[in-house]
Amino acid sequence: MLIRDLQKCTEFIAGDKTILREILHPDKAGIDTGYSLAHARVKQGESSLPHRLKTSEVYYILEGKGVMHIDNESSEIKKDQAVYIPPGAVQYVENKGEGELVFLCIVDPAWKPENEEVF
Repeated sequence: MLIRDLQKCTEFIAGDKTILREILHPDKAGIDTGYSLAHARVKQGESSLPHRLKTSEVYYILEGKGVMHIDNESSEIKKDQAVYIPPGAVQYVENKGEGELVFLCIVDPAWKPENEEVF
Protein backbone atom coordinates (compact mmCIF):
# COMPACT_ATOMS: atom_id res chain seq x y z
CA MET A 1 0.00 0.00 0.00
CA LEU A 2 1.28 3.45 -0.90
CA ILE A 3 0.04 6.50 0.96
CA ARG A 4 1.67 9.88 0.34
CA ASP A 5 1.50 12.80 2.78
CA LEU A 6 1.45 16.11 0.92
CA GLN A 7 3.58 17.84 3.55
CA LYS A 8 6.31 15.22 3.10
CA CYS A 9 6.48 15.80 -0.67
CA THR A 10 9.29 18.17 -1.62
CA GLU A 11 8.09 21.62 -2.64
CA PHE A 12 9.77 23.34 -5.60
CA ILE A 13 9.18 26.03 -8.20
CA ALA A 14 8.15 24.39 -11.48
CA GLY A 15 9.25 25.60 -14.91
CA ASP A 16 5.95 27.46 -15.31
CA LYS A 17 6.58 29.21 -11.93
CA THR A 18 3.85 27.38 -9.97
CA ILE A 19 4.73 26.15 -6.48
CA LEU A 20 4.57 22.40 -6.92
CA ARG A 21 4.70 19.16 -4.94
CA GLU A 22 4.71 15.89 -6.88
CA ILE A 23 2.40 13.50 -5.06
CA LEU A 24 2.49 10.49 -7.39
CA HIS A 25 4.74 9.83 -10.36
CA PRO A 26 5.40 6.37 -11.81
CA ASP A 27 9.11 7.10 -12.34
CA LYS A 28 9.65 8.32 -8.78
CA ALA A 29 7.21 6.32 -6.65
CA GLY A 30 7.72 2.95 -8.33
CA ILE A 31 4.03 2.58 -9.09
CA ASP A 32 2.30 1.08 -12.10
CA THR A 33 0.26 4.01 -13.39
CA GLY A 34 0.24 5.98 -16.60
CA TYR A 35 -0.47 9.38 -15.04
CA SER A 36 1.21 11.73 -12.58
CA LEU A 37 -0.46 13.75 -9.82
CA ALA A 38 0.86 17.02 -8.41
CA HIS A 39 -0.36 19.69 -5.99
CA ALA A 40 0.12 23.25 -7.28
CA ARG A 41 -0.19 26.74 -5.82
CA VAL A 42 -0.17 30.19 -7.41
CA LYS A 43 0.18 33.13 -5.04
CA GLN A 44 -2.37 35.93 -4.93
CA GLY A 45 -2.03 38.31 -7.88
CA GLU A 46 0.41 36.04 -9.73
CA SER A 47 0.12 33.67 -12.67
CA SER A 48 1.88 30.69 -14.13
CA LEU A 49 3.96 31.16 -17.26
CA PRO A 50 2.45 30.20 -20.61
CA HIS A 51 3.48 26.65 -21.44
CA ARG A 52 2.38 23.62 -23.39
CA LEU A 53 2.52 19.90 -22.79
CA LYS A 54 2.58 17.18 -25.41
CA THR A 55 0.18 15.29 -23.11
CA SER A 56 -3.28 16.03 -21.71
CA GLU A 57 -3.67 17.62 -18.31
CA VAL A 58 -6.50 18.19 -15.85
CA TYR A 59 -6.58 20.85 -13.14
CA TYR A 60 -8.92 20.28 -10.20
CA ILE A 61 -9.35 23.50 -8.20
CA LEU A 62 -9.14 23.01 -4.43
CA GLU A 63 -9.08 26.63 -3.25
CA GLY A 64 -9.37 30.12 -4.70
CA LYS A 65 -10.43 31.51 -8.03
CA GLY A 66 -8.74 32.68 -11.16
CA VAL A 67 -8.75 32.79 -14.91
CA MET A 68 -7.69 29.80 -17.00
CA HIS A 69 -6.21 30.50 -20.43
CA ILE A 70 -6.09 27.70 -23.00
CA ASP A 71 -4.99 28.70 -26.50
CA ASN A 72 -7.29 31.62 -27.48
CA GLU A 73 -9.93 30.94 -24.80
CA SER A 74 -10.16 32.30 -21.26
CA SER A 75 -12.63 31.42 -18.51
CA GLU A 76 -13.06 32.09 -14.82
CA ILE A 77 -12.37 29.10 -12.58
CA LYS A 78 -13.14 28.45 -8.93
CA LYS A 79 -13.09 25.84 -6.18
CA ASP A 80 -14.55 22.41 -7.03
CA GLN A 81 -14.16 22.81 -10.80
CA ALA A 82 -12.11 20.63 -13.15
CA VAL A 83 -10.41 21.98 -16.26
CA TYR A 84 -9.36 19.73 -19.16
CA ILE A 85 -6.30 20.91 -21.10
CA PRO A 86 -5.78 19.09 -24.41
CA PRO A 87 -2.35 17.97 -25.60
CA GLY A 88 -0.40 20.74 -27.33
CA ALA A 89 -2.55 23.60 -26.02
CA VAL A 90 -0.79 26.73 -24.74
CA GLN A 91 -1.98 27.26 -21.19
CA TYR A 92 -1.53 29.39 -18.10
CA VAL A 93 -3.58 30.30 -15.06
CA GLU A 94 -3.97 33.63 -13.27
CA ASN A 95 -4.85 33.91 -9.59
CA LYS A 96 -7.64 36.49 -9.30
CA GLY A 97 -8.72 35.58 -5.77
CA GLU A 98 -7.96 36.99 -2.35
CA GLY A 99 -5.75 34.08 -1.31
CA GLU A 100 -3.74 31.37 -2.99
CA LEU A 101 -5.08 29.45 -5.97
CA VAL A 102 -4.57 25.78 -5.11
CA PHE A 103 -5.17 22.90 -7.50
CA LEU A 104 -4.28 19.34 -8.39
CA CYS A 105 -2.61 18.59 -11.73
CA ILE A 106 -3.18 15.23 -13.36
CA VAL A 107 -0.99 14.63 -16.42
CA ASP A 108 -1.65 11.63 -18.67
CA PRO A 109 0.67 10.10 -19.70
CA ALA A 110 2.83 11.06 -16.73
CA TRP A 111 4.68 14.39 -16.87
CA LYS A 112 8.21 14.38 -18.28
CA PRO A 113 10.45 17.42 -18.77
CA GLU A 114 10.90 16.72 -22.47
CA ASN A 115 7.12 16.91 -22.95
CA GLU A 116 6.85 20.50 -21.70
CA GLU A 117 7.70 23.79 -23.39
CA VAL A 118 7.64 26.98 -21.29
CA PHE A 119 7.42 30.38 -23.00
